[in-house]
Amino acid sequence: MGEKLLMKGNDAMAEGAVRAGCRFFAGYPITPQNEVPEYMSWRMPEVGGAFIQAESEVAAINMLFGAAATGVRSMTSSSSPGISLKQEGISYCAGADLPIFFANVVRGGPGLGNIAGAQGDYFQSVRGGGHGDYRTFVMAPNSAEEMGNFPLKCYEVGEKYRVPSMILSDGTIGQMMEPVEFKFETVDAKKLPIPEWAIGANPGRPRRMVGSYDLREGELEKMVLARAKRYREVEEKEALWEGKMLDDAEIVLVSYGIASRASLAAMKLAREQGLKVGWFRPITLWPFPKKALTDVAKRVKSLLAVELSLGQMIDDVKLAIDCRVPVHLHARPGGVLPTGEEIVESVRKALKAGSKEAACCR
Repeated sequence: MGEKLLMKGNDAMAEGAVRAGCRFFAGYPITPQNEVPEYMSWRMPEVGGAFIQAESEVAAINMLFGAAATGVRSMTSSSSPGISLKQEGISYCAGADLPIFFANVVRGGPGLGNIAGAQGDYFQSVRGGGHGDYRTFVMAPNSAEEMGNFPLKCYEVGEKYRVPSMILSDGTIGQMMEPVEFKFETVDAKKLPIPEWAIGANPGRPRRMVGSYDLREGELEKMVLARAKRYREVEEKEALWEGKMLDDAEIVLVSYGIASRASLAAMKLAREQGLKVGWFRPITLWPFPKKALTDVAKRVKSLLAVELSLGQMIDDVKLAIDCRVPVHLHARPGGVLPTGEEIVESVRKALKAGSKEAACCR
């Protein structure tokens, strides 16, 4: 804490998880997240933790189920296709109310795609991803420093509400090197309390079971509804965002992750050209900062979603503002990063279109 280190985004996230108390990591190689398991392979033994390179992504997520069931802070990571393979296990963890933490360093898709940074996994991340009624707490860093500091928040929220939590990053942020300051005190994993629901072999503890099913009539519905109550509490209390130049803005750029940095550059360029452009970044993608964005929409003419996909977050933007103003899209899928200049051009087109070509409710 206080010291700045030059670190790659993936390394910063791994170190952040270690400092946040992670003591079990299971993973499988895939680009562009390979630095995470590589870092954990030597860092876990240093702190008395366990590292396993599993035989597959499916094996890794099920190992996480077992470790998390004992109350240990655990982690896995992968990139797009690998996260898809983990989805069944993530759903099992959600069904067992296990606060697992995982990361998706997104690559271009669909399919094998490419290894460039992209944002095509938004729907998968914020809608659960696997089968059944569940939600995942999702944080979207836009810097290596946030990669390092977000794991602690993910653990804290996951454990408080007993939900899966994740960092949704991308290949660009994962590979870039920046100064990183860890802005929290290192957690002493040995002093973390053992959750009352956790299994274990400690003498005197009552027998416990951890599972994701209940075959008694009506009992599963009760579990799902109780979980939904916790999800509503997460939505009320845990949404995070930041904004700039919103007070006099006529149009606001809405973006997350690496796209938010391109949007910030575009906002500054547009302001230099006399355009009243603001900037809004959701930090949590679920819960999406609906109330904050609604307040912004009440005083602007339109919004422009900037995404490294065909447009997925834009649906949440539209739902949040309830069609108060037109919502336009600047989309660059397949691992292509937009420039500030091209975003400014989209701003000009959106301002010129007004409400004539609004895509708000389509």
